[in-house]
Amino acid sequence: MRRHLLLAYLSLIAICLLWGTTYLGIRVALESLPPLVLVSARFTISGGLLLAAALARGLKLPRGRALLLSAVTGWLILGVGNCCLTFAELWIPSGLAALIVTVSPFWMVGIESLMPDGERLSPRVAFGMFIGLAGSALLIAPDLSAPRGAGSLLKAFLLLQLGCASWSFGSVYQRRQNGAAHPLVTSAVQQLAAGLGALPLAAVFSRGAVNITLPGVSAVAYLVVFGSMVGYSAYIYALEHLPVALVSIYSYVNPVVAVILGWLFYREPFNWRQGIAMLIIFAGVAMVKLSSPRQRASVPAEYACSQGASQRRRDRETKKTEHQREQQLHGVAHDL
Repeated sequence: MRRHLLLAYLSLIAICLLWGTTYLGIRVALESLPPLVLVSARFTISGGLLLAAALARGLKLPRGRALLLSAVTGWLILGVGNCCLTFAELWIPSGLAALIVTVSPFWMVGIESLMPDGERLSPRVAFGMFIGLAGSALLIAPDLSAPRGAGSLLKAFLLLQLGCASWSFGSVYQRRQNGAAHPLVTSAVQQLAAGLGALPLAAVFSRGAVNITLPGVSAVAYLVVFGSMVGYSAYIYALEHLPVALVSIYSYVNPVVAVILGWLFYREPFNWRQGIAMLIIFAGVAMVKLSSPRQRASVPAEYACSQGASQRRRDRETKKTEHQREQQLHGVAHDL
Protein backbone atom coordinates (compact mmCIF):
# COMPACT_ATOMS: atom_id res chain seq x y z
CA MET A 1 0.00 0.00 0.00
CA ARG A 2 2.79 2.44 0.91
CA ARG A 3 4.58 1.61 -2.33
CA HIS A 4 1.46 2.39 -4.37
CA LEU A 5 0.97 5.63 -2.45
CA LEU A 6 4.58 6.65 -3.05
CA LEU A 7 4.28 5.91 -6.76
CA ALA A 8 1.01 7.86 -6.86
CA TYR A 9 2.64 10.95 -5.37
CA LEU A 10 5.58 10.60 -7.75
CA SER A 11 3.08 10.35 -10.61
CA LEU A 12 1.38 13.54 -9.42
CA ILE A 13 4.73 15.34 -9.33
CA ALA A 14 5.40 14.08 -12.86
CA ILE A 15 2.04 15.43 -14.04
CA CYS A 16 2.70 18.84 -12.52
CA LEU A 17 6.09 19.09 -14.18
CA LEU A 18 5.65 17.28 -17.49
CA TRP A 19 2.40 18.87 -18.61
CA GLY A 20 3.81 22.29 -17.77
CA THR A 21 6.79 21.67 -20.04
CA THR A 22 4.71 20.83 -23.12
CA TYR A 23 4.10 24.52 -23.89
CA LEU A 24 7.83 25.10 -24.21
CA GLY A 25 8.13 21.84 -26.14
CA ILE A 26 5.63 23.10 -28.70
CA ARG A 27 7.53 26.35 -29.13
CA VAL A 28 10.82 24.53 -29.70
CA ALA A 29 9.20 22.08 -32.13
CA LEU A 30 7.73 24.98 -34.13
CA GLU A 31 11.26 25.99 -35.08
CA SER A 32 11.41 22.84 -37.22
CA LEU A 33 7.82 22.01 -38.17
CA PRO A 34 4.78 24.03 -39.28
CA PRO A 35 1.88 23.88 -36.78
CA LEU A 36 -0.34 21.41 -38.64
CA VAL A 37 2.59 19.12 -39.42
CA LEU A 38 3.59 19.18 -35.75
CA VAL A 39 0.09 18.27 -34.52
CA SER A 40 -0.24 15.49 -37.09
CA ALA A 41 3.18 13.98 -36.37
CA ARG A 42 2.85 14.22 -32.60
CA PHE A 43 -0.51 12.52 -32.22
CA THR A 44 -0.17 10.00 -35.03
CA ILE A 45 3.00 8.68 -33.39
CA SER A 46 1.73 8.77 -29.80
CA GLY A 47 -1.65 7.31 -30.79
CA GLY A 48 0.01 4.52 -32.74
CA LEU A 49 2.31 3.63 -29.84
CA LEU A 50 -0.58 3.67 -27.34
CA LEU A 51 -2.66 1.51 -29.67
CA ALA A 52 0.19 -0.99 -29.94
CA ALA A 53 0.43 -1.07 -26.14
CA ALA A 54 -3.32 -1.62 -25.85
CA LEU A 55 -3.28 -4.48 -28.35
CA ALA A 56 -0.28 -6.04 -26.60
CA ARG A 57 -2.33 -6.08 -23.39
CA GLY A 58 -5.19 -7.80 -25.19
CA LEU A 59 -7.59 -4.87 -24.86
CA LYS A 60 -10.54 -4.72 -27.23
CA LEU A 61 -11.00 -1.86 -29.66
CA PRO A 62 -14.35 -0.05 -29.99
CA ARG A 63 -16.42 -0.70 -33.08
CA GLY A 64 -19.17 0.97 -35.04
CA ARG A 65 -20.74 3.96 -33.34
CA ALA A 66 -18.37 3.77 -30.36
CA LEU A 67 -15.35 3.98 -32.67
CA LEU A 68 -16.87 6.91 -34.56
CA LEU A 69 -17.64 8.69 -31.29
CA SER A 70 -14.07 8.28 -30.05
CA ALA A 71 -12.71 9.60 -33.33
CA VAL A 72 -15.00 12.65 -33.41
CA THR A 73 -14.38 13.60 -29.79
CA GLY A 74 -10.67 12.99 -30.28
CA TRP A 75 -10.64 15.47 -33.15
CA LEU A 76 -12.57 18.05 -31.12
CA ILE A 77 -10.44 17.67 -27.99
CA LEU A 78 -6.99 16.98 -29.39
CA GLY A 79 -7.15 17.98 -33.05
CA VAL A 80 -8.90 21.35 -32.94
CA GLY A 81 -7.67 22.16 -29.45
CA ASN A 82 -3.98 21.56 -30.12
CA CYS A 83 -4.07 23.08 -33.60
CA CYS A 84 -5.35 26.30 -32.00
CA LEU A 85 -2.73 26.15 -29.25
CA THR A 86 0.11 25.44 -31.67
CA PHE A 87 -0.84 28.28 -34.02
CA ALA A 88 -1.25 30.65 -31.07
CA GLU A 89 2.32 29.97 -29.95
CA LEU A 90 3.50 31.42 -33.26
CA TRP A 91 2.23 34.81 -32.09
CA ILE A 92 2.53 34.90 -28.29
CA PRO A 93 4.94 33.52 -25.66
CA SER A 94 4.38 29.94 -24.52
CA GLY A 95 3.91 31.02 -20.89
CA LEU A 96 1.21 33.51 -21.84
CA ALA A 97 -0.56 30.82 -23.87
CA ALA A 98 -0.53 28.54 -20.82
CA LEU A 99 -2.09 31.27 -18.66
CA ILE A 100 -4.85 31.96 -21.20
CA VAL A 101 -5.68 28.25 -21.49
CA THR A 102 -6.15 28.12 -17.71
CA VAL A 103 -9.67 29.55 -18.13
CA SER A 104 -10.89 26.44 -20.00
CA PRO A 105 -13.01 25.28 -16.99
CA PHE A 106 -15.21 28.34 -17.60
CA TRP A 107 -16.06 27.02 -21.05
CA MET A 108 -16.70 23.60 -19.52
CA VAL A 109 -19.27 24.80 -16.98
CA GLY A 110 -20.85 27.12 -19.54
CA ILE A 111 -21.38 24.34 -22.08
CA GLU A 112 -22.50 21.94 -19.35
CA SER A 113 -25.16 24.43 -18.22
CA LEU A 114 -26.62 24.54 -21.74
CA MET A 115 -27.19 20.78 -21.86
CA PRO A 116 -30.78 19.56 -21.25
CA ASP A 117 -29.86 17.84 -17.98
CA GLY A 118 -26.72 19.84 -17.34
CA GLU A 119 -25.63 21.41 -14.09
CA ARG A 120 -26.96 24.97 -13.93
CA LEU A 121 -24.70 27.87 -13.08
CA SER A 122 -24.88 28.77 -9.41
CA PRO A 123 -24.21 32.34 -8.21
CA ARG A 124 -20.90 31.18 -6.75
CA VAL A 125 -19.80 29.59 -10.02
CA ALA A 126 -20.84 32.69 -11.96
CA PHE A 127 -18.88 34.87 -9.53
CA GLY A 128 -15.83 32.64 -9.92
CA MET A 129 -16.09 32.95 -13.71
CA PHE A 130 -16.34 36.73 -13.37
CA ILE A 131 -13.18 36.81 -11.24
CA GLY A 132 -11.29 34.62 -13.70
CA LEU A 133 -12.37 36.71 -16.68
CA ALA A 134 -11.31 39.86 -14.83
CA GLY A 135 -7.89 38.28 -14.42
CA SER A 136 -7.81 37.49 -18.15
CA ALA A 137 -8.68 41.10 -18.93
CA LEU A 138 -5.85 42.31 -16.71
CA LEU A 139 -3.55 39.83 -18.44
CA ILE A 140 -4.07 41.00 -22.02
CA ALA A 141 -6.07 44.27 -22.10
CA PRO A 142 -3.13 46.67 -21.52
CA ASP A 143 -1.14 45.00 -24.30
CA LEU A 144 -4.06 45.31 -26.75
CA SER A 145 -3.61 49.07 -26.70
CA ALA A 146 0.08 48.83 -27.52
CA PRO A 147 1.13 50.13 -30.96
CA ARG A 148 2.89 46.89 -31.84
CA GLY A 149 1.83 43.29 -31.37
CA ALA A 150 -1.80 43.99 -30.45
CA GLY A 151 -3.13 42.25 -33.57
CA SER A 152 -1.12 39.09 -32.94
CA LEU A 153 -2.17 38.99 -29.28
CA LEU A 154 -5.84 39.37 -30.15
CA LYS A 155 -5.64 36.65 -32.82
CA ALA A 156 -3.90 34.29 -30.42
CA PHE A 157 -6.37 35.00 -27.61
CA LEU A 158 -9.42 34.37 -29.83
CA LEU A 159 -7.83 31.26 -31.30
CA LEU A 160 -7.12 29.87 -27.83
CA GLN A 161 -10.72 30.53 -26.82
CA LEU A 162 -11.85 28.55 -29.86
CA GLY A 163 -9.53 25.76 -28.77
CA CYS A 164 -10.87 25.86 -25.20
CA ALA A 165 -14.45 25.77 -26.49
CA SER A 166 -13.69 22.76 -28.69
CA TRP A 167 -11.86 20.96 -25.85
CA SER A 168 -14.76 21.61 -23.50
CA PHE A 169 -17.53 20.61 -25.89
CA GLY A 170 -15.73 17.41 -26.82
CA SER A 171 -15.09 16.60 -23.16
CA VAL A 172 -18.70 17.25 -22.09
CA TYR A 173 -20.03 15.19 -25.00
CA GLN A 174 -17.58 12.36 -24.32
CA ARG A 175 -18.52 12.24 -20.65
CA ARG A 176 -22.21 11.83 -21.50
CA GLN A 177 -21.77 8.82 -23.75
CA ASN A 178 -22.06 5.22 -22.64
CA GLY A 179 -19.00 3.20 -23.45
CA ALA A 180 -17.01 0.39 -21.91
CA ALA A 181 -13.69 0.93 -23.68
CA HIS A 182 -10.57 0.93 -21.55
CA PRO A 183 -9.11 4.44 -21.04
CA LEU A 184 -5.88 3.39 -22.77
CA VAL A 185 -7.84 2.31 -25.85
CA THR A 186 -9.94 5.47 -25.84
CA SER A 187 -6.87 7.67 -25.62
CA ALA A 188 -5.10 5.74 -28.38
CA VAL A 189 -8.04 6.01 -30.78
CA GLN A 190 -8.57 9.69 -30.07
CA GLN A 191 -4.91 10.60 -30.44
CA LEU A 192 -4.78 8.72 -33.73
CA ALA A 193 -7.93 10.51 -34.90
CA ALA A 194 -6.37 13.86 -34.08
CA GLY A 195 -3.11 13.03 -35.82
CA LEU A 196 -4.64 11.51 -38.94
CA GLY A 197 -7.30 14.24 -39.07
CA ALA A 198 -4.63 16.94 -39.13
CA LEU A 199 -2.66 15.14 -41.86
CA PRO A 200 -4.73 16.24 -44.91
CA LEU A 201 -4.94 19.77 -43.49
CA ALA A 202 -1.17 19.81 -43.14
CA ALA A 203 -0.76 18.61 -46.73
CA VAL A 204 -3.05 21.32 -48.13
CA PHE A 205 -2.63 24.35 -45.89
CA SER A 206 0.83 24.14 -44.32
CA ARG A 207 3.09 27.06 -45.14
CA GLY A 208 6.82 27.06 -44.67
CA ALA A 209 9.41 24.37 -45.16
CA VAL A 210 10.10 21.55 -42.77
CA ASN A 211 13.48 22.28 -41.20
CA ILE A 212 14.76 19.14 -39.52
CA THR A 213 16.99 20.09 -36.60
CA LEU A 214 18.13 18.23 -33.52
CA PRO A 215 16.23 20.54 -31.11
CA GLY A 216 13.07 20.29 -33.20
CA VAL A 217 13.14 16.50 -33.49
CA SER A 218 14.00 16.20 -29.80
CA ALA A 219 11.04 18.44 -28.92
CA VAL A 220 8.63 16.32 -30.96
CA ALA A 221 9.98 13.15 -29.36
CA TYR A 222 9.61 14.76 -25.92
CA LEU A 223 6.00 15.73 -26.62
CA VAL A 224 5.20 12.20 -27.82
CA VAL A 225 6.91 10.28 -25.02
CA PHE A 226 6.65 12.52 -21.98
CA GLY A 227 3.80 14.85 -22.88
CA SER A 228 1.38 12.25 -24.21
CA MET A 229 2.41 8.76 -23.11
CA VAL A 230 4.20 9.13 -19.76
CA GLY A 231 2.03 12.05 -18.70
CA TYR A 232 -1.16 10.16 -19.51
CA SER A 233 -0.03 7.02 -17.67
CA ALA A 234 1.03 9.04 -14.62
CA TYR A 235 -2.33 10.81 -14.56
CA ILE A 236 -4.31 7.56 -14.65
CA TYR A 237 -2.18 6.04 -11.87
CA ALA A 238 -2.44 9.12 -9.66
CA LEU A 239 -6.20 9.34 -10.16
CA GLU A 240 -6.65 5.71 -9.13
CA HIS A 241 -4.72 6.09 -5.84
CA LEU A 242 -5.17 9.73 -4.76
CA PRO A 243 -8.18 11.99 -4.13
CA VAL A 244 -9.34 13.82 -7.25
CA ALA A 245 -9.12 17.18 -5.45
CA LEU A 246 -5.44 16.52 -4.76
CA VAL A 247 -4.69 15.41 -8.31
CA SER A 248 -6.29 18.56 -9.72
CA ILE A 249 -3.51 20.65 -8.18
CA TYR A 250 -1.62 20.15 -11.45
CA SER A 251 -3.85 22.80 -13.08
CA TYR A 252 -2.25 25.47 -10.90
CA VAL A 253 1.30 24.20 -11.22
CA ASN A 254 1.40 23.70 -15.01
CA PRO A 255 1.07 27.39 -15.97
CA VAL A 256 3.71 28.37 -13.42
CA VAL A 257 6.11 25.79 -14.87
CA ALA A 258 5.34 27.03 -18.39
CA VAL A 259 6.01 30.65 -17.44
CA ILE A 260 9.29 29.82 -15.69
CA LEU A 261 10.58 27.70 -18.57
CA GLY A 262 9.56 30.30 -21.14
CA TRP A 263 11.56 32.91 -19.24
CA LEU A 264 14.58 30.66 -18.74
CA PHE A 265 14.91 29.40 -22.32
CA TYR A 266 13.47 32.27 -24.39
CA ARG A 267 13.50 35.18 -21.96
CA GLU A 268 9.76 35.52 -22.44
CA PRO A 269 8.55 38.65 -20.60
CA PHE A 270 6.72 38.24 -17.32
CA ASN A 271 6.00 41.27 -15.14
CA TRP A 272 4.16 42.04 -11.92
CA ARG A 273 0.88 42.74 -13.75
CA GLN A 274 0.91 39.31 -15.36
CA GLY A 275 1.75 37.76 -11.99
CA ILE A 276 -1.25 39.43 -10.34
CA ALA A 277 -3.46 38.44 -13.28
CA MET A 278 -2.29 34.83 -12.90
CA LEU A 279 -3.25 34.79 -9.21
CA ILE A 280 -6.67 36.29 -9.98
CA ILE A 281 -7.31 33.69 -12.70
CA PHE A 282 -6.25 30.91 -10.32
CA ALA A 283 -8.68 32.24 -7.69
CA GLY A 284 -11.54 32.23 -10.19
CA VAL A 285 -10.73 28.74 -11.45
CA ALA A 286 -10.48 27.42 -7.89
CA MET A 287 -13.87 28.90 -6.99
CA VAL A 288 -15.47 27.37 -10.09
CA LYS A 289 -13.93 23.94 -9.44
CA LEU A 290 -14.85 23.89 -5.76
CA SER A 291 -18.40 25.06 -6.48
CA SER A 292 -19.05 22.64 -9.36
CA PRO A 293 -18.75 18.90 -8.54
CA ARG A 294 -18.29 17.96 -12.18
CA GLN A 295 -15.31 20.27 -12.49
CA ARG A 296 -13.37 18.86 -9.56
CA ALA A 297 -12.15 16.01 -11.73
CA SER A 298 -11.39 18.11 -14.80
CA VAL A 299 -8.19 17.31 -16.66
CA PRO A 300 -6.18 19.11 -19.30
CA ALA A 301 -7.94 19.23 -22.57
CA GLU A 302 -5.41 16.95 -24.14
CA TYR A 303 -6.29 14.15 -21.69
CA ALA A 304 -9.96 14.84 -21.17
CA CYS A 305 -10.67 12.05 -23.66
CA SER A 306 -9.76 9.46 -21.05
CA GLN A 307 -11.67 11.08 -18.21
CA GLY A 308 -15.07 9.80 -19.29
CA ALA A 309 -13.93 6.19 -19.51
CA SER A 310 -12.11 6.40 -16.17
CA GLN A 311 -15.11 7.99 -14.49
CA ARG A 312 -17.51 5.37 -15.88
CA ARG A 313 -15.24 2.59 -14.63
CA ARG A 314 -15.18 4.13 -11.14
CA ASP A 315 -18.97 4.59 -11.24
CA ARG A 316 -19.47 0.92 -12.11
CA GLU A 317 -17.20 -0.15 -9.25
CA THR A 318 -19.06 2.14 -6.84
CA LYS A 319 -22.44 0.78 -7.90
CA LYS A 320 -21.20 -2.79 -7.54
CA THR A 321 -19.93 -2.06 -4.02
CA GLU A 322 -23.22 -0.40 -3.08
CA HIS A 323 -25.19 -3.36 -4.43
CA GLN A 324 -23.08 -5.80 -2.41
CA ARG A 325 -23.55 -3.66 0.70
CA GLU A 326 -27.32 -3.64 0.18
CA GLN A 327 -27.33 -7.43 -0.12
CA GLN A 328 -25.33 -7.74 3.10
CA LEU A 329 -27.69 -5.38 4.94
CA HIS A 330 -30.68 -7.28 3.61
CA GLY A 331 -29.17 -10.53 4.90
CA VAL A 332 -28.52 -9.02 8.34
CA ALA A 333 -32.08 -7.71 8.54
CA HIS A 334 -33.43 -11.10 7.54
CA ASP A 335 -31.37 -12.82 10.28
CA LEU A 336 -32.62 -10.32 12.88
